[in-house]
Amino acid sequence: MTTLNTKPNLTSPDDFYAELIMSHEELSDEDSAAYNARLILLLANHIGDNSILSEALEAAK
Repeated sequence: MTTLNTKPNLTSPDDFYAELIMSHEELSDEDSAAYNARLILLLANHIGDNSILSEALEAAK
């Protein structure tokens, strides 16, 4: 992978979104933010390419 893929790529985006929302149920705002930070770091580690991650940071702005 040499560039950030911004095209739809999830096989079941609605299911993923539901699971993501459910994973935050009953979390305080602080715990939810910490959960998001851990998730981001796990996914960034999986991607592993700093140039792709930089593109993602820019795209998210």
